[in-house]
Amino acid sequence: MTGSARRVPPGPPRRATPGLLRKLVKDRLSLLSEAAANYGDAVRLRVGPKTLYFFNHPEYAKHILADNSGNYTKGIGYIQARRALGDGLLTSDGALWRTQRKTVQPTFQHKRIAAQADAIVDEAARLVDRLRAHEGGGPVDVVREMTGFSLGVLGRTLLDTDLGAYKSIGGSFEAVQNQAMFEMESMGLVPMWVPLPRQLRFRRARRDLRRIVEQLVVQRLADPRSDGDDALSRLIRSTERETDSAVGRRRLHDELTTLLLTGHETTASTLGWTFSLLDQHPEVASRLHTEAVEVLGDRLPTYEDLHRLTYTSMVVQESIRLFPPVWILPRQSVSDDVIGGYHVPAGSDVLVCPYTLHRHPDFWESPNRFDPERFASDNTADRPRYAHIPFGAGPRFCVGNHLGLMEATFVLAMVAREMRLDKVENFEIVAEPMLSLRLRGGLPMTVRNVSPERPAPTSPEAVAVDYADHEDDSS
Repeated sequence: MTGSARRVPPGPPRRATPGLLRKLVKDRLSLLSEAAANYGDAVRLRVGPKTLYFFNHPEYAKHILADNSGNYTKGIGYIQARRALGDGLLTSDGALWRTQRKTVQPTFQHKRIAAQADAIVDEAARLVDRLRAHEGGGPVDVVREMTGFSLGVLGRTLLDTDLGAYKSIGGSFEAVQNQAMFEMESMGLVPMWVPLPRQLRFRRARRDLRRIVEQLVVQRLADPRSDGDDALSRLIRSTERETDSAVGRRRLHDELTTLLLTGHETTASTLGWTFSLLDQHPEVASRLHTEAVEVLGDRLPTYEDLHRLTYTSMVVQESIRLFPPVWILPRQSVSDDVIGGYHVPAGSDVLVCPYTLHRHPDFWESPNRFDPERFASDNTADRPRYAHIPFGAGPRFCVGNHLGLMEATFVLAMVAREMRLDKVENFEIVAEPMLSLRLRGGLPMTVRNVSPERPAPTSPEAVAVDYADHEDDSS
């Protein structure tokens, strides 16, 4: 390797390490945002025993995630999270990951998801009814409502079951996420048996999720539909092929737990952030309402309406640009590499951060401003493909992106047609970068009707606020 290829990226000096460690725990978004602003598109961050290589350019993201993806496995955070989540699709690598992806991918095919549109709309209508019950009354936690909606969709579209009976599932996943991030922050150095309150909550949550998974499996095996094409049936059949039944059972638990987490968390986060943005941009909310009335009238949406709800789709895309649910994509290099002329040694921790990439001033004008018009067809032609990667990229591109976008589009249109959600006064919006980019403490909002003479929906026949300074205090 030539001397020029062994160039080291710039970055904070070694004496800055204590401050970087504090920010890794307290303020991860600012840590990376400031690194990109101060040092450019390639940065070396020395945090304790780790040296992180942070790349923040579309071409660098393309190289790591797609062109040379074979040289990169899952990285910091996901490695440590494996102790909390096991080896599911989110944390696994290599042959196991390819087997898991091949097992569940057919359940996310466009044709199959399109056939599930009525179930998604039905869950969205139930959500609207729940919100309507709060009109003129006290606040409702919109994130909790969106979580209930996305779990309902997950159960009906991917598992062919009703998850409504499992009331503890949301709290258990929150404890698991908290533990996974603690594993990252502590570099996995704290033994799981240490009786910290966080770890005790995690152990209870893990037992609860194991109980839920066992019940789902037992119910499916007792059901004549157990040979179906939904994800649960496919996972059961795939893990039954393991020669060691204990390995198969552990695989089934890990994969189903991961599917339950990823299948609802990102959609709920996306919708929470979107309603937060709409609250601050009434002109966007008004245009959203107008499109919903013009396209849908007084009927429920159909799959075909996705192509007609163009402004609604633009709002979703701009929301996940500013607040991508998958905010960080950590990788670990297998062999030496060269990225942007900088040497990356084998075994290095490499970071691509959609949150900062989506705000890169070279590719986004006024990058911290909420402006759905960025995603009008006339404005996207010259934008680099990898400047906007809310679902990742390359072989590990999120398998559920189409389902998540359909859920978000239907919910936004159906809610905007009938009501406005207003944030409770003085509630502070704080980003909490966990496995997904959450709103810390939920999102309390009041509900008011914007369609005074609305008829009950009938069934179908067959802008300038700056978002650079959202504090991250995830301790």
